[in-house]
Amino acid sequence: MQWTDIVEIAIELVETHPDTDPLTVNFVDLRNWVLGLPGFDDDPGRCGEKILEAIQAAWIDEID
Repeated sequence: MQWTDIVEIAIELVETHPDTDPLTVNFVDLRNWVLGLPGFDDDPGRCGEKILEAIQAAWIDEID
């Protein structure tokens, strides 16, 4: 899984953090959670605020 796999990441976050409101997660924690997902193997340095915002938005969409 890569940083660009936004929807796949969001689905994994829903499954691994089912009781978490994505709006309450700061970007430092979000980045660390993504890095800890099984199968995630992208370069941590390739992540920026825009990617984290997109992951957060996709996570919100997956919950709705």
